[in-house]
Amino acid sequence: MKVRIGIGSLPLASGPGPGPELAELIDELETRDIDSLWLADTASAPTIDPVVGMAFAAGRTRNLKLGTGVLVLPGRNPALVAAQLASLAALAPRRILPAFGVRSATPADRGLYPVPDGARAALFDEALTVVRRLLSEPRVTHHGRFFHLDDASVAPLPSRPLDLWLGGRAPAGLRRIGRLADGWLGSVVTPAEAGDARAEIERAAEEAGREIEQDHYGTNIAVVPPGAADSDVDAALARVTRRRSDIDPALLVPRGWDETREQVRRFVEVGLTKFVIRPAVPIASWRGFLDQFSAELGGLEAELSS
Repeated sequence: MKVRIGIGSLPLASGPGPGPELAELIDELETRDIDSLWLADTASAPTIDPVVGMAFAAGRTRNLKLGTGVLVLPGRNPALVAAQLASLAALAPRRILPAFGVRSATPADRGLYPVPDGARAALFDEALTVVRRLLSEPRVTHHGRFFHLDDASVAPLPSRPLDLWLGGRAPAGLRRIGRLADGWLGSVVTPAEAGDARAEIERAAEEAGREIEQDHYGTNIAVVPPGAADSDVDAALARVTRRRSDIDPALLVPRGWDETREQVRRFVEVGLTKFVIRPAVPIASWRGFLDQFSAELGGLEAELSS
């Protein structure tokens, strides 16, 4: 299995924000031959919309893979989402990595994706089915609880269906991945929890008569680089605590590159192979962060791949 390590954005003051900062990040990733860029779906933060950012990056690069980390699907029209992804796949063949979530992790954004009360999970399941069918079938007729399509299509249809990954860690969400998706991109989980999540997904896939590819399991890792201000570290740990009050945030946010390498190794030991490294604190520049990333993690992909 091939271990791959990409870079992700967080809604911090460091961005990647509008204009030159995102362009600098994209160009640096392409020049350094880093695997992928993952853009967060945080409409209320001063960051670039992930679909717009992916299109911008596709036009500046030839090798960089481009992912969403993660795109909220309930509340969006799945036919329009499929059309956007089809266009991106035409601009950057074999480089588009869509990952979806049930709802925004940012409370301020949750009202932007209205769904009927109590129907979010059911709507998500149906929307994901619509997206998959439109990206893999030339004509689609679908009449469900939430969406109705008659002889619908998106063009250009991808030459090969896109893999659709999901985020989340709740048991119901993990079972959904086994039933409906192609991979898992976790977040704020320990290696032990990730191993349990993979096992749950595999059980659900087997029950549904499906199989998830062995290297389609990954997670985000927020990293505190050396030299971060104590106040920034405290703020980062507080953000994690708001999402995971049940666990010591220090177990989820490695400090320094030595801890990051060990965290990646522990995840690989339980079956994960795809990683999105994000700065947990504001950084002075992406170039400086990537200098450290390349020096400290640059050889880890080859070392851990089998």
